[in-house]
Amino acid sequence: MYVRHLSIGDFRSWSAAELALDPGPSVLVGSNGQGKTNLIEAIGYVATLGSHRVPTDAPLIRHGADRAVVRAAVVNDNRELRVELEITAGRANKARLNGAPVTKTRDVLGVLRWVLFAPEDLAIVRGDPSERRRFLDDLAVARSPRIAGVRADYDRVLKQRSALLKSSGAARRSGGGNDLRTLDVWDGHLAEHGAQLMAARLDAVRELRPHAVAAYAQVAPSSAPLTMRYASGLEAGLPELADPDARPDVGVLEAALLAELARQRPAELDRGVNLVGPHRDDLELGLGELPIRGYASHGEGWSAALALRLGSYELLRADQPAGAEPVLVLDDVFAELDADRRQHLAKVASRAEQAIVTAAVIGDVPPELDGARYDVHAGEVRRVR
Repeated sequence: MYVRHLSIGDFRSWSAAELALDPGPSVLVGSNGQGKTNLIEAIGYVATLGSHRVPTDAPLIRHGADRAVVRAAVVNDNRELRVELEITAGRANKARLNGAPVTKTRDVLGVLRWVLFAPEDLAIVRGDPSERRRFLDDLAVARSPRIAGVRADYDRVLKQRSALLKSSGAARRSGGGNDLRTLDVWDGHLAEHGAQLMAARLDAVRELRPHAVAAYAQVAPSSAPLTMRYASGLEAGLPELADPDARPDVGVLEAALLAELARQRPAELDRGVNLVGPHRDDLELGLGELPIRGYASHGEGWSAALALRLGSYELLRADQPAGAEPVLVLDDVFAELDADRRQHLAKVASRAEQAIVTAAVIGDVPPELDGARYDVHAGEVRRVR
């Protein structure tokens, strides 16, 4: 799989840009602030319908413009697909596939699969649990695009149920009566969608683990081994979740969620918040017996973030037939890595069907990635080799 052509209009800092790409390594070189990462972000939007830098779409539209447009031609197993996305602030986005409108924007998910390694990835290992949940959800969607719909449905249920908990809790505290049958209905929706999301995350962690552990051993051979497990609030009522290789049925997870919702209902009504569900879970990362957060050095943190991305890349490669492996994107990360980690990452990237690399100076890019080169400067992107 590779991106053959990218075209953007009024996206971030770019009024317009065209980028023709080949398989193999492509290096975008330009000083900070010239728009290299904005080009990468546009490619990522085609793959994920979101940004790795901001949680909403509004900042993606160039200041003063009404909308942004991203077009990409993607070659997958010798078949070319054309995706066009229109991003409009305050309104539903639109998408076309091979020139035809699609019913839902997320119908284009799966046309392009990518794995991005960027400086922001350090937050996966050192940041809040929400960063790790997002990492897992993005990986689950990349493996099975239908999970995007599950995640959207779950988020919708959380919002509706949160509003109901607040109103029901307030009525209860004021001494008024309140019919909780509606809450029972939303409990059912939360359990249904939450169980599917949990199952996808558990599957992703189980399949990712051997790839990530092996990658960490290669980039940090003198460190304690990387460990990872999915930590769920359901473990007390469902002890099998403590087994890192557990594969509970979706129906079992749904029943466990319903039981925990019933147990926690008084506390939820008192506090007016959703206390049960995968939105409160975490991916626990450790080195040997110690958690990474609070114990790992800066270099070990970078190695863990790199191992998660390289593991994701190998997992997605294993999931797909030949010719459909994901695009590997390395956004300004070589400057952050020491010589050994640079060399290992470069070897992996050089074997990718397509690797897109950004750097402030060409000297940061290892010679193994000496392929097509583009200069990004003063609002222009130009191929120079």
